[in-house]
Amino acid sequence: MEDDFSQSLTPPVSPFMEEDCCDATVSQPPCFSCVFEAGREESRSLSSSSYIGRGVLKRLLLKLDPGPSDFETDTVDIFGFPWVTETALVESTKLLFGLFRQKVFRLETLVQSSSHDFGQASSLHYEAEDLRLQCVLFLNYVKVFIYRYLESSRSLDEVSVHPYEELEAQFPSALVEELFGVMLLMGRLKDLPANVQSAFTIQHQGKLFPPSWHLLHLHLDVHWSVLEILHLLGQKLQSQVVYAQQFVNLTGENLTNVSLFEEHLNYLLCDLIGLAMNKYNKVRPTEAQTTHHCLCLCTRELWILLMHLLEHRSKTIHTQSFWSYVNTLLQRVLKEAPTAERRSELPTHCKDPLGFTWWLITQLAELGQYGRNGTVQNQKQLEDNWSFVTELLKSTCDPKRGLQEEQIRMHVHCCLSLALVWGSNVTAVTTLWEYYSKNMSGTFAVPWLGVSALGSVSKTPLSLLEQAKNCCSPAPLGSTSHAQLYRSANSFHIFLRVLALHLSQENADGVPWRQIKGRVYSKFHQRRMAELSEMGLFHFLLLFLVLARCAELEDVACRACDLLALLPRDSTPPAHRALLWRGQLALLLLYLERGLDAGPLADQLASSFSQVAREFYLKTTEPSRKLALWLPLGSYLEGVAEVFETSPFLSQSEERLLNEGFGLLLPACRQSELSSALGFLQTALAQLRRVLQRCRELGYSNGPSPGWAPQPLSVAKERHLVVATALWTHFFPFLRSLRLSQTPPPQLADTAAGFTLLALDMPSSAPQDLQPHPVQSIMQCFGWDEMLHPLLATRFLNHLLQNGELVSSVSSGPGSGSSQALCVRAWFRCVLQQHIHKNADGSDNRAGRLLDEQLVEMTRLLLRLPEVESLLQRAGLQSSDVKLEPKAALAMFIKSVGRVYTGLQTLSERSAMVSRSLEYVGDVLKYVKPYLLNKSQEGLQLAYWTVGCLVKHWSPLLATTKAQQLLFRIVDVMLLPHTLLQQDKAAPVQVLSALRETLPLYLQGLSVAAGVAQSQGAYIKQQLRQVVSQYLSRFLPAAPSAGAVANHPVLLAGCEATPTPRGAGLRRIILQVISDNFLQFKGHAPPPRLAAVLAFLLELLRRNNDADPTLLTMPLPSLLRCLLLVNEPQVKRLSTESLQLVVERCRNTAGEGPCEQTTDVLRKFVEENEGVYEQQMYGVLETVALLDLSAVTTLIPVLSLSLRNTERKRGLGKNSTLRNAYRRLLGLLGDCGQAEMVSLEDE
Repeated sequence: MEDDFSQSLTPPVSPFMEEDCCDATVSQPPCFSCVFEAGREESRSLSSSSYIGRGVLKRLLLKLDPGPSDFETDTVDIFGFPWVTETALVESTKLLFGLFRQKVFRLETLVQSSSHDFGQASSLHYEAEDLRLQCVLFLNYVKVFIYRYLESSRSLDEVSVHPYEELEAQFPSALVEELFGVMLLMGRLKDLPANVQSAFTIQHQGKLFPPSWHLLHLHLDVHWSVLEILHLLGQKLQSQVVYAQQFVNLTGENLTNVSLFEEHLNYLLCDLIGLAMNKYNKVRPTEAQTTHHCLCLCTRELWILLMHLLEHRSKTIHTQSFWSYVNTLLQRVLKEAPTAERRSELPTHCKDPLGFTWWLITQLAELGQYGRNGTVQNQKQLEDNWSFVTELLKSTCDPKRGLQEEQIRMHVHCCLSLALVWGSNVTAVTTLWEYYSKNMSGTFAVPWLGVSALGSVSKTPLSLLEQAKNCCSPAPLGSTSHAQLYRSANSFHIFLRVLALHLSQENADGVPWRQIKGRVYSKFHQRRMAELSEMGLFHFLLLFLVLARCAELEDVACRACDLLALLPRDSTPPAHRALLWRGQLALLLLYLERGLDAGPLADQLASSFSQVAREFYLKTTEPSRKLALWLPLGSYLEGVAEVFETSPFLSQSEERLLNEGFGLLLPACRQSELSSALGFLQTALAQLRRVLQRCRELGYSNGPSPGWAPQPLSVAKERHLVVATALWTHFFPFLRSLRLSQTPPPQLADTAAGFTLLALDMPSSAPQDLQPHPVQSIMQCFGWDEMLHPLLATRFLNHLLQNGELVSSVSSGPGSGSSQALCVRAWFRCVLQQHIHKNADGSDNRAGRLLDEQLVEMTRLLLRLPEVESLLQRAGLQSSDVKLEPKAALAMFIKSVGRVYTGLQTLSERSAMVSRSLEYVGDVLKYVKPYLLNKSQEGLQLAYWTVGCLVKHWSPLLATTKAQQLLFRIVDVMLLPHTLLQQDKAAPVQVLSALRETLPLYLQGLSVAAGVAQSQGAYIKQQLRQVVSQYLSRFLPAAPSAGAVANHPVLLAGCEATPTPRGAGLRRIILQVISDNFLQFKGHAPPPRLAAVLAFLLELLRRNNDADPTLLTMPLPSLLRCLLLVNEPQVKRLSTESLQLVVERCRNTAGEGPCEQTTDVLRKFVEENEGVYEQQMYGVLETVALLDLSAVTTLIPVLSLSLRNTERKRGLGKNSTLRNAYRRLLGLLGDCGQAEMVSLEDE
């Protein structure tokens, strides 16, 4: 016989084997397979070629043909031989099962002899696969044969009409014996050699597998097929018990199809549990929910097959259910009996029997979701096992076991998974609650998890509520969030998820809540509440938030507040108080979410806050106590801010959270604490304005109010007025008390701006002392007042000027008046005072840098004001033409005002413009006074430059009667202060430096003002002459220096490329001052610094191309006198060069004849020096004659008469020395001179 069967072991490379493999592929029977299939893991589906995938399970449970398309022919090829399909199994039972055993032996031989030679991998795979498929095909034939051809067994006492019928009657008994033999042959899964069991861990990505893989999966096929065959046998025989007669006769022991099914099932479950136990021993608690108990996909399918089969048998033939079998075995594991008592069915080692049981039950429950077709179903496929699980919970919660959090957390996590699969169970919930009610103050931390294991208390009410919401909405089973719960949540948080699932059952009509309500409430009383630690109080609040969200909110909230009120007020630690308030505010947020009025809860909370604020305010409270009290107070601020931010309409009594406690809290705050308080106020103001805007949009819309609007808009407006009144009452007075602080907190401007915008939206809500124009009143307090810190004013106005509605209101609305001008004045002041608050050394501090940023923004916004834009357009200037640096923008604005004023025609327009301009600058000298006192270099430079720009560009405006007083004050304070006029004191270097840079602006402006002033013009000229005299002397060096003279500010002020009447007027005054004050000789003594003065004069004449003889000849007498009396070479040179410029320009202006002005000066020069310096005078006139012959020629009669008069007075006759000098002069005068010489000779 063995020789006949040798063909079946032909190597796969032979032509026969290749053909055989192809035939087997075509009609491959269903079998276990974990070969890789794309997309299977993502869809959690089973193999398409397995028993479930091929519909075997479904047909089995529906009592259909196991193989409807198989074995349809008269003969069937099994183990390489043809057999008659309808009779083979009855006639050749032992032979076929013998062949089956041979194939199994052959496969085991391949496993033992196989090597790791890759060259043989292909042949070994195909041969092993063929052997396995032949065995599976045979088992499949057995199933089909039983279903199709086996008839109910007949009694052996009946007369057999045919030998086949006798064999057929004995066939069930023989089949049971053979199946028993097969089981003895295959053995237990746990007894498989290690090299075979290792095939479970093979990565199934390839197509070639070692023989061990095929042998292992054949074992799984056989184990399942035996159960299926026994089930089919019992089903076919209508539950008749089949005895294995021959086995009974030989051994004396009973063996039936029922006992064999039970024994084999028990062994198989034990082996599967053992495999899972081996895997669990290597699993960390954090990986329990993500690690499957199945070693491969095939064992998972085997579990599913067993579940459905056993559940089906339980319902049809009333055997034990799947969970009964499993529970019985797990009970043995839990008892931890000695090896001898545990019998040999189960493994003898398990690191954590209780944890393993939880884990396996959870894994099996998840597998119970698979339907008959192998896909996860929403409907319950497997009955729950809560009766067993609740006993496990009792073991977990038993304090005698002393389980640690790391174990309890995994157990409760498993309980949550089971609740997600099976639905909640009240016994499980109450068991867990009994445990946690006794351990509310526990931290439930797992030390080896690190920081993630530490209990964390939510910092804000909203985060506390979000944490409760997370507990009320457990993540779906199989999600990453659910799998990571062990790391992200402690066991108490997981219990809350179980509780929430129980309370959130659909169509329960409040029954779950009534079941648990009394058990929860009864656990808390005054002593219990006092025993709660901070973590315990947090757990208490989280518990009641979950209950409030899932059950009756008002009942739970009322009960929670009553219980919290049991805590002693005086001895409650501040940390507990902070947490308590957070919890109450979280409940209040739930009220808002449900659209309920939160008034009573808010009143209770605000009253508690007011008491703590009063203690914080008292001066007798120790600083350390105040520091501790800030923790709950700060938490209250954060929580109320979240309430305002969360509330959609602020119409649910939120304002009751704002009471007189804030009036006590704010004055007692330090800087950092005040920042937090003002930050809260900003949030409240902003949210109220957003709600008002939303209501306006609803009011303006034509359609009906949307469904989410909680109440009529008219009612909402009344509620908003109440909220606004609370904010004005409890906060605004304190803000107003801070406005003049020299170190205002940054949030002061922000909150003041918030109140201003609130007054814009709700004018009637503002206090009476701000009426009738509250917006302008607040802007005066925080933006326009000249006593405000620049940083406060700029930051405040920046908030407002970027609001188009407010700008429009203050520009043209009621009470607008001078609003825009006052904004300009505030900007003007802040730009001027930007250096006041810098460090003493002039370096920027943080406040200075912030002010610079705010000024840039304010400049941008101010240039967009309608009034300022209009000025710039009328002046032909555009704000885009200049960068937004405040200084440049200020200069452009000043210039535009001056241009616009100059262009006005009517007197009324000019008068109005003067008034408006004075509003723009305000008391500018008051703004710069601090610089004059502290001598800040940067401040003085800015102050003198700004005021100088005003004087230059507004000179016609400042010359008017209305503005003259400002001009006079500028001269007195900026140009001619007492410190400069005191000769015994040196002038401050910083002031002189600033004046040196900006003096030309003042001189040019004063010159124009003096020329156009209709009144006090003479006084302005007098002041101008005094300024010129003062600073010409101040900045004039002792000896001429090119740099010092060329950059003299008075010189720079008087220079023009092209002469203009305005410039000529200033130069006239300068020349007059030089002649009167710096070139006057005292007797024969020259004035001091004569060379420097002449150098200045020469430079002034050179740089200007004046042609007016009247102007040019103003210094001529002094120049002639210098030439007459001073012999110093430098003075001679400078005087001669200056004289040349004056005489030549006058000659060019006169044309053909002599210049009358020059002649007049020369005539007077001759008259003054007659009889004193005649000889020197003739030398000076010789110099003049070389420059303008006609001017001297005209003087010949005067000179001759002067000579004769001198000689007559002396009475000595002709003076030959004088006459010789005169003749030299006449010799230079051409014909006229020659004629006069002849006349003199003839005398």
